[in-house]
Amino acid sequence: MKVRILGCSGGIGGRHMRTTSMLVDNDILIDCGTGVGDLSIAEMAQIDHVFVTHSHLDHIACLPLMLDTVGDMRNRPLIVHASEATLEILHNHIFNWAVWPDFSEIPTAENPFLRFESLRVGAAVALGGRRIVSLPADHTVPANGYQLDSGAASLVFTGDTGPCPALWEAVNRIANLRTLVIETAFSNSEHRLAVVSKHLCPDLLKEELAHLQCVADIFITHLKPGQVELTMQEIEDCVGELKPRMLQNNQVFEL
Repeated sequence: MKVRILGCSGGIGGRHMRTTSMLVDNDILIDCGTGVGDLSIAEMAQIDHVFVTHSHLDHIACLPLMLDTVGDMRNRPLIVHASEATLEILHNHIFNWAVWPDFSEIPTAENPFLRFESLRVGAAVALGGRRIVSLPADHTVPANGYQLDSGAASLVFTGDTGPCPALWEAVNRIANLRTLVIETAFSNSEHRLAVVSKHLCPDLLKEELAHLQCVADIFITHLKPGQVELTMQEIEDCVGELKPRMLQNNQVFEL
């Protein structure tokens, strides 16, 4: 399994600032932020599954546009996997004919460009020897993370989350965990904002990583533009012994 980072910024502004998305091999997306816009049309047309962590715009921005671009090039629907609550938000507030056409009805309800499939926390989807498992998260809207399991190794992506004891209970049960991608959206100067918006700052990250019982390579995602250097320095000060690194656009993980 190959995981390529298409976007990992908490915002936009400049050629390296792309919001959250990961390409798994050539046919699966984890979230569909602005990083997807850097794919070619041919690459987008190969994507069969999108696993959405939650409905915030930075994680779904390219989903409507990608469907509009490649829907008629495909011979089967694109399947969007997410919690029932997230799918309801997407259907009611994005694919609602007011913001964007409802591609679950285009060109016909019997043969649409888009199909929704709900996925409860703890459940897994098996795709060609790969397992995508929904993990707990705690955010301001219904949210979850994902475990990407090749059999040989696993990568965990927390998605957007504040403190979440249930997440660590699930992560600590993963025997083949190799890589942990965890968000830290704010610097410590915005601790209160992190708490209110259910994100992490370095002090909260330290508290969360104290629950991690296994050894893994740790990568930090969702850093806010303009605070990257400060936040990474604070992370180094808080949990430097764990050797966390900043996630980078176009970084590739082999699992």
